[in-house]
Amino acid sequence: MPTVILLGTLDTKGHEYAFLRDRLRELGAQTILIDAGVLGTAQVAADVTREEVARAAGGELEALAAAGDRGAAVAAMGRGAAEVVKRFHAEGRLDGIVSVGGSGNASIAARAMAALPVGVPKLIVSTIASGDTRPYVGASDVTMTYSVVDISGINRISERILTNAAGMIAGAAGAAGAAGAAGAQAPAARDERLLVAASMFGVTTACVTRARERLEELGYEVLVFHATGTGGESMEALVRDGYIAGVLDATTTELADELVGGVLSAGPHRLEAAGAAGVPQVVSLGALDMVNFGPRETVPPQFADRNLYVHNPTVTLMRTTPEECRELGRGIGRKLSAAAGPTVLFVPLRGVSAIAVEGQPFHDANADAALLEGLRETLAPSVEVHELETDVNDPVFADAMAERLHELVCARVRK
Repeated sequence: MPTVILLGTLDTKGHEYAFLRDRLRELGAQTILIDAGVLGTAQVAADVTREEVARAAGGELEALAAAGDRGAAVAAMGRGAAEVVKRFHAEGRLDGIVSVGGSGNASIAARAMAALPVGVPKLIVSTIASGDTRPYVGASDVTMTYSVVDISGINRISERILTNAAGMIAGAAGAAGAAGAAGAQAPAARDERLLVAASMFGVTTACVTRARERLEELGYEVLVFHATGTGGESMEALVRDGYIAGVLDATTTELADELVGGVLSAGPHRLEAAGAAGVPQVVSLGALDMVNFGPRETVPPQFADRNLYVHNPTVTLMRTTPEECRELGRGIGRKLSAAAGPTVLFVPLRGVSAIAVEGQPFHDANADAALLEGLRETLAPSVEVHELETDVNDPVFADAMAERLHELVCARVRK
């Protein structure tokens, strides 16, 4: 029988949570109701009170309520809820978690859910789920579904939505619990392959596909992350959490978006997790020839005269300039030089993407030269560098990266 956590603000959504709890129980799930409200009176009794949640955040509920600062209260209850759900998970009493409500409730729930491991079923039903969900989902595996109507009473629409939500999380929690039990009963059946992470973009697909296939031949399980900002964040999060034995970071394009202001930045700390954790990493310069924007009409006016390439109706690419490439090289050099583990850089001298090779729209010898100049300014001798007379998608280049990563991982495992 799976156990599902219900996390929410019971001062405003108590009746809705009671309805959801009853549906879950009808489906055979055990439930634990956590109250993360602050200001009003709880409409239903909770299994974990708001006072306990506040204390888990290192504060007292009375002080949060007296301060009258809703933003600070939401942040505090999010921190406390994260500590509470981590405890339940560690005790084996959490197979899935669900939350329903508006932006405040979703913010608390998202903070708590992000503290749980990948693979634990996580569902948020919210009025904000049809908009920009990145602030809530981020690099986690949270599922969000739109509530259609506000979470305000039980009516013929909300009844259907919440019943569906109960079915979703009960089914997922039951499957997760069954998979965990099967693994516990048959450890020999578990996949014992080491995990390798790889970064890929459309214009580096041939490289990463070839490298993935070679690494799989060598006995690894390869997780490929699309370099869309959240992809890079997810990869770095798994590295920090200790899941990854080696990183084949072929596609560092998200750094260009962070530098220039594109829409696919993974934040300022991209390309730092493996180095900080001492995880072996083989890095390249894939797709640093481009910054990403949405449809052509959304490109900021200050870039109107730049070299723009319409990749498809929803994606417009902009070629990085020599000045931008030089700064990208410097930044990558600094990040790799700070790594605590074995770090190797592979440089494709004939193009960093499928459209940067000679004859393609982003071919720019000056920009490529500036990228190398920037790298050489900041790279420490501790970083091993291979410059190959190929483009990034050449099978020779991909095989060389995969083989070198295999050597690094094997050397670390032998230690």
